[in-house]
Amino acid sequence: MPSFKIDLSTAVVFVATAPAPKLANAKTGERAMDRETGAPLSTVGLLVSDDGEGNLYQVTIPETGYPEGLAPGMPVRVVGLKARDWENEFNGQKRHGISFRAVAITAAA
Repeated sequence: MPSFKIDLSTAVVFVATAPAPKLANAKTGERAMDRETGAPLSTVGLLVSDDGEGNLYQVTIPETGYPEGLAPGMPVRVVGLKARDWENEFNGQKRHGISFRAVAITAAA
């Protein structure tokens, strides 16, 4: 499925929830890995405020793509944020949504 770039050039972005390991299988605890680089993946909650609106996004990012000590409330910059729609079937029920992925998150200057 195609992905779409998200322009955050006019947005203010804060960490809402600290990075946590992304699991490929919750039952076994297997960690999700980046298919291209093999890096372990994490998810971080970001509050994005732009044009008077604030939205909370759960963003997947390689563990190597964010600084240590990333904590809620920190202003950050997001590099290479993309959105992608998904759909799957689980136990006979169709589910769908939008996933967010970034290349890196850095502390705002």
